[in-house]
Amino acid sequence: MKVRKAVFPAAGFGTRFLPATKAIPKEMLPLVDKPLIQYTVEEAKASGIEEIIIVTGMGKSAIEDHFDTSFELELLLKEKGKRQTLGAIEEVSELMHFAYTRQKKPMGLGHAVLCAKNLVGNEPFAVFLGDDIIDARVPAMKQMLRVFKKYSSSILAVQRVPKSQAHLYGIIKAEKVSPRVYRVLDLVEKPKRPPSNLAIIGRYILTPEIFDALEGTGPGRGGEIQLTDAVKGLMKKQTVYAYEFEGERFDAGDKIGFLKANVALALKRPEMRAELKRFLKGLNL
Repeated sequence: MKVRKAVFPAAGFGTRFLPATKAIPKEMLPLVDKPLIQYTVEEAKASGIEEIIIVTGMGKSAIEDHFDTSFELELLLKEKGKRQTLGAIEEVSELMHFAYTRQKKPMGLGHAVLCAKNLVGNEPFAVFLGDDIIDARVPAMKQMLRVFKKYSSSILAVQRVPKSQAHLYGIIKAEKVSPRVYRVLDLVEKPKRPPSNLAIIGRYILTPEIFDALEGTGPGRGGEIQLTDAVKGLMKKQTVYAYEFEGERFDAGDKIGFLKANVALALKRPEMRAELKRFLKGLNL
């Protein structure tokens, strides 16, 4: 079946960016001149996804407003003759069809995905974690969809990380089946003794059977329902694969990663590149 829908968990409090995220959703923090979540929505669209399901929580109305039409603002820009800015604003509201649901309690990533069950229905779907910004010639999700077309099974995006950082991620134990594709044998959330250096990154393609697995998954690490625990349960019924995507990934949920992403993406913008390079070279580091 074609993967038409994508789930975007966006109910977290963004505590690592406090006090900036006290009144602003973490997903709306600006990366150059667009909010974080817009980058992943644009990746979804470029990959052929047709519908976005955003799982929100208290204080997240700014996300809905961002992707909605702003009649007053658009009228003002039109009256002032700011056609280019108007076009950018209109493009945001026309990006995709959006649906929203709420995660009423912070019960973990797995629970957030489960909240989207009724909107997803009985079909495979993608999951995007907005903290992970992936700069790639071919969108990371589009790469994964090619793998899904071949194997018709759940796919986890993975990236090699230093062993010293493996305790920060979900890590897979796997066997290679083709270039960049692995069959997952086991996975462990933030292990003390990692079985490999292949870390799960914030892109997934999941079959609808994951919902049964999530409903049968109790609280795990941190007292939350972990998506990795549910995927382990899913592995008892079907093969799960991992794909080592091509592209540069920035952990924008981390302050240093967020700053790196801003610099790297700004340097790709022709109107900013020269001046930013001069500034960086002039720093007394």
